[in-house]
Parts: sequence; structure tokens; C-alpha cells
Amino acid sequence: MPRKKPFSAKQKKRQLQDKRERKRGERESTERASSEGRSGRHEEHTDTSDSESVNLQVKKINQQPLLRKPGERGYDPNRYRLHFERESREEIERRKKVAREKVLQALLETEMEVDIDDIYKPGSVLDFPKRPEWNYKMTKEQLLLQEEKAFREYLENIYGTFSPTELSYFEHNLETWRQLWRVLEMSDIVLLITDIRHPVIHFSPALYDFVTKEMQRNIILVLNKIDLAPPSLVVAWKQYFQSRFPEIHIVCFTSYPQDKSDDQDPGAVFKKHRRRKRRGWLTAVGPKQLLRACETITAGKVDLSSWKDKIERDTVSAQHPEGSEEEEDDDAVLVEHQTDVAMEMGGPLEELYKDGVLTIGCVGFPNVGKSSLINGLVGRKVVSVSRTPGHTKYFQTYFLTPNVKLCDCPGLIFPSLVDRQQQILSGIYPISQIQEPYTSVGYLAVRIPLHQLLKLKHPDAEEGQHQTPWCAWDVCEAWAEKRGYKTAKAARNDVYRAANSILRLAVDGRLCLCMRPPGYTVQKAKWENHPETTEIASLQESHTRSIQATSEEEEEEEDISSSGEEEDEKDRDADEEEGGEEEEGKKPKGGKLPSGNLFAFLMEDEC
Repeated sequence: MPRKKPFSAKQKKRQLQDKRERKRGERESTERASSEGRSGRHEEHTDTSDSESVNLQVKKINQQPLLRKPGERGYDPNRYRLHFERESREEIERRKKVAREKVLQALLETEMEVDIDDIYKPGSVLDFPKRPEWNYKMTKEQLLLQEEKAFREYLENIYGTFSPTELSYFEHNLETWRQLWRVLEMSDIVLLITDIRHPVIHFSPALYDFVTKEMQRNIILVLNKIDLAPPSLVVAWKQYFQSRFPEIHIVCFTSYPQDKSDDQDPGAVFKKHRRRKRRGWLTAVGPKQLLRACETITAGKVDLSSWKDKIERDTVSAQHPEGSEEEEDDDAVLVEHQTDVAMEMGGPLEELYKDGVLTIGCVGFPNVGKSSLINGLVGRKVVSVSRTPGHTKYFQTYFLTPNVKLCDCPGLIFPSLVDRQQQILSGIYPISQIQEPYTSVGYLAVRIPLHQLLKLKHPDAEEGQHQTPWCAWDVCEAWAEKRGYKTAKAARNDVYRAANSILRLAVDGRLCLCMRPPGYTVQKAKWENHPETTEIASLQESHTRSIQATSEEEEEEEDISSSGEEEDEKDRDADEEEGGEEEEGKKPKGGKLPSGNLFAFLMEDEC
């Protein structure tokens, strides 16, 4: 065997560069081949957002590794990844400069009141792409070409009316919109799921008009995660949507009610979350209300007695967990994985409740709890959930009972004029991939007393100086100092990691920012004394007591956050996990904690 000829370090470096270029070329050719295989032609039109007519730079989020060899055909895990407009480097640097210089001044509560007309501009081009008309005489290639052409025109209309700086983040991936089309076509009732903290951001009037007027279907608005908002605010939002959209049915829901003991324990803010047992999903608030809404809509055309019996069994299992393990095998859930054939050539079902089965489609923005809602209805985990937006890649159907079928759709972001910082705080953008998180921290800090809640010390504060003006950069630097986040080389405060940590606390509901409906501040006393406020508060309290009754038995099991979303381990802060394990047993002396400021008794090493 001939001996290898040695060569210099420069040659070795060049060899590695060539190897990377070859791998990159193989990956690009594989992606191109898979897209050509799906469309059946050799023209690259699948990424319609990169077309010259629109002239946009698109950033693709959440890239997944290919599980097959180069050239091998199969499922493409990046087919449904999030596509957003790529921000320029100049814009990012400008916002960083603002975060360093702009002094934070607290806003009045009236500034947090949001009207849906200011966000979506009803009647404007801020619509969602609709599936163009087609017939069975068209070939698959003709159908795909027609859809891509319509999608390009849709993007051109939006960017021809609004500048990119005015627009929010919204989905530029046609493949994901096709998922929504199919879910709407096969659904008898559409569940539009929103987060109670930002419901007007997650409610698209264009989708409401399309479902109720063009499709002639019923729509149910689900105000999810109601444990993260005061009962009076929940009632105010419910009345707001009922007055603005009279044909809608509204249901309040939470997949996993928040334990009030955690509200009184400041160490719970950084406690390591643990996964729940099956009984945790049985304590969901809202399945009975959803059943009543479906019974009102179907008017006896579908037999829903099996669903009612299931809810009663789940209630008994939550109260008497001894026999729940044996019953788990009896309540099997049939899961159907949808194929490309069903996606591309399916049409709207003209017959409602076909074969006596009620099909309920769950649609909404990323991270509003669609998959968690399905788990709460089933009574155990059947759908993978994560707080990382875009976790659900394609829609699946689940038979809750033989007569009730649930359809889980991937999260879709509709175009609007809302601030991008508010979108980030609502959880639609993966925090680990935000290039500039500081303005979002500043957006949060002027709406809640962030530096007081976290007991932060100003990095430039001097002795004897009472008040030092804060900016967003100062908040991140103070949090990095408090948590011990340091850069690897120079050991400076890692402000980027600190900003991401604060945003994760906000998305998870531990630093809670809630938007208000118009006029809420003036009529706050009215909503606090509203009859439904007492009803929702008692409902939350009763389910909280059921959680506390079983919490001692589940101490060794892992639990998830109050929003019902399981933590994505790759997206977590390792230091927060380690800190949470150490702080879990710490409690202030006396055993009693105030319910006002959650951070009132946090020591320097606990925060």
C-alpha cells in the first residue's frame, strides 16, 4: 500500500473547504430533486417566495437534518419549515443601537389596549392565500403551477401595498398554506385557537369571513391558556369577540391549569419543569364547554353521546386515579397520517357530518396550544408538543371517539400590521434564532416593571444615586450579571443569552404580559364584578384543587409549563435547568409567601 504524501496546513485547510463545498452541493441537489419529484417537473418553483417578481430575501427557520442518503427519495423534513422575510443587517444594527440608547419609560395601562381593526385592517390585502379553483381534468403539474402562480400574486399584492417595515412576520411557505387548505376542506367545524394573552393577534378576520360566509361552516373561537390571565380580562375578551363577530361560538380552555401554589412560590419561576402523568391531561378546563358548543351547532345530526361518556370517564379517572392505568388501553386513539395525494387532489366536502362523523379542525398561530388542546380533549398525550414554534410539521387526524374526529393543523402566521416585538413575545418566532432580541425585551420592560420583578441592579448604578435610567441593554446586562451568564473568551456579561432567557420567561407565562380590549381600563370595575368572572374564577379554582390533590403522587414525574407546552430540551438554557434543580427545595422562613410580587423573596443566588 503506497504511503500517503504529506502536505502543508494550507493544503489541508483547502482540502476541508473543498469537502464542505461538495457536501453542500449534494444537499442542494437533493433538496432540488425532492422538490422536483413532488411537483413532477424540472422547473424550480416550489419556493415561490424567492421569485424575482416579489424580490424578497426569505429566511428559513428550524432546519432539520436529512435522515436519508444524498439522492435517496423520501420524506423531506424541511418541507414545512417556517419561512419569514429576512431582515437586513442595517435594520438589525439600527435596532441594537436603539436598545442601547433609548430610555425605557413605563406606559399607561390604556396603551396596552388593542383593537383588531388596527392590526388586520379588514377589507385590505392583509388576507390569507386561498386555494384557486380547480377541476379533476387538471393534471397534478397544472394544479401545482396554478397554486404557485396564485401565491406569487398574493405576495405581490401585499408587498405592493405595504412596505416590509410595516408588515409583521408572516408565513411565506406555500407548502404550509396547503396544509391549512386541506384542513378547512375536510372540517365540519373549525376551531380557531388563540392565546388569551394576545387574542387579537391570533384572530384573523379574513379567516372568519371565509369560513362563515364562503364555506358556510361554523367556527368556534377557543381562548386558550386562561390560567395565565385574570378572570376579568378573560370575560372582557370574550364579550369583545362576541360583539364584533356575532356568528362565532366562544369556549374558554386551558390544557393544564396553573397550580396556584406555584404563584406563591417565587422559586417556581426557575423550577425545572417536569412531565406530567396521564392524570395531568385529565384536569383540562374546557372540554365540557366545547362539547356543549358542538351539540348546539350539530343540533342532533351527530350522535355525541360517546364523547359525553368519555368526558365523564375522564372526570372519574381524575378523581380516582387507581383504575386509570387499566382504562388507558381501552380508550385507544386512532391516528391517521395524511399523504401527499390527500393534500394535492382533495376537494371541499359538500356533505356535512359524512358517515355520521363530526370532523373538527384545529387551526391557529404557532405556539397557541393546538396540540396541547387535542391532548387535553383525549385525556393523555397523543400529539407531540413543544414551545418551539413550527413543531407540528403536517396535519394529522385523531379519532377522539368513533363519531368525533380531530384534525391538528400546523401553526400558520397570517399577515398583519402588529409590532414584530409583540409577535416574538406571543411565541410565534423561535427565540433561539432571533438575531436581535433586545428591542423585544425593551417592549416588555415598558409594559411590566421588569427590573423590579427580577430585582435587577443597574450595571452603572453608583452608591448614593437613587434612580438610574434603564434601557433595554441595561436590563439584559443586569440579568446576565445576576444569572452569571458570561461569554466564553472574555468573560463579559452575555447579554444575548440573557435577553433570550427573559423572552423565554415571557413566552412561558412566568413574566406575563396580557393585552387588553379597547375600553378595558375604564370599565375594569365592571368586568371584575361581572357574573361570568366569578364563574371562570371558580372553575379555575376547582381544577386547581384537583391538581393539588394529585401533585404529591407525581413529585417524581416530570411536569410541563402552565401553557401546556412541553419544554424543548434543545431550546432550553442549561444553566436555568441546573439552577432550577438547586432552587427547588428553597423556601423563605416561616413557610408563608405573599401572593403579590412573585420575586419579593428571591435572593441574589435564586434569580
